[in-house]
Amino acid sequence: MKFDSLLSDLIGTVLGGAALTLLLFLAKEKLFPLPKVSGRWFFETRTVTSAYKPFVGMSLQYVAILWQEGHVIRGSCEKIYEDSSTGKREYVGENRARGGLEGFIEKFYLGKDRIRIHLVESGSRESSVFFDLTNPEHSSIVGVFCAMAADQEGTVKWQRVPFR
Repeated sequence: MKFDSLLSDLIGTVLGGAALTLLLFLAKEKLFPLPKVSGRWFFETRTVTSAYKPFVGMSLQYVAILWQEGHVIRGSCEKIYEDSSTGKREYVGENRARGGLEGFIEKFYLGKDRIRIHLVESGSRESSVFFDLTNPEHSSIVGVFCAMAADQEGTVKWQRVPFR
């Protein structure tokens, strides 16, 4: 009698565990999937603070191509527009500064997901920029950035369509 009870308890526990695992897997994949960020994006940075005062208020625009492998994001970008104290200018062809992007998606089941991206831009000199973005499930993403060039900090907006 004791063996039959132990065996039925064991089978019930294993089947219950398998059902719970399947339920949690389906919830993760179907109810709470990772945001899809692969493709072309346009982003604009606006400098709020900087050690170099002429950079305060500067706006830079980029076009980026991202690809996603699970939580990992990689890509490249090019600077296409600048509005600064020295004037407004578009960058075309060989005048565009290129950069490589690497980052990841941090999944929060009870809050907004976050994307963190590191950009290494090769222009007149190599520079690093870090983006901390929230709300990635929409066609536009907002956040903040900090850059090593002149200790810049500010806001950033990423969107699927050009800014103009």
